[in-house]
Amino acid sequence: MSSDRIGGLPLGTGAIAGAGAYLLGYVFTYLLVGSDVRESAVNQVFQALGGEDLTYQAVGWVFYNAHFVSTVVDVNIPFIGGSDTVNFIAQVDAFSAILYVVPVVLLFGAGLAVGRRTPGEQDVGDAAAAGATVVAGYLPLAVIVGFLIQVQTNGSSAGPDLLLAAVLAGLIYPAVFGALGSVAAFATQS
Repeated sequence: MSSDRIGGLPLGTGAIAGAGAYLLGYVFTYLLVGSDVRESAVNQVFQALGGEDLTYQAVGWVFYNAHFVSTVVDVNIPFIGGSDTVNFIAQVDAFSAILYVVPVVLLFGAGLAVGRRTPGEQDVGDAAAAGATVVAGYLPLAVIVGFLIQVQTNGSSAGPDLLLAAVLAGLIYPAVFGALGSVAAFATQS
């Protein structure tokens, strides 16, 4: 029995695999859309008005959009202002729908790694539970980064929907795809 098992589950292994999947997901998203975000009209206008470069925050918004977590934009400009939710992947032609696959593949891989690293599950249920432990690493990062990429300036704000960031991106995605990856590892054991 591995020393990282708590209640029979490989929480240490799952946490490391989940955190790795999250970080790689952000990095891959940055590599795929970072230059488009950096050159976007919104980013350039924000910089011209004395704001900071929004690239890392906006890439984060796209990463959360890949989990179907909307970006909430609240603009406080007289006669124009308002609140809206945006999914940049669905609404910006420059962003490929392949971005939706990034978290799925990485979380499946994380679950597969947990399943391969913790052989000996007795049945599919045990394998699924072991794979779902990737939540232990993915959820905290999904919540923390969700707060860090919120942008507020002059009464306007933008960032991922924090409730969906926690529930959908942080909990449901890693639990489901981590479990599926671990079940695949269990099913292909020799």
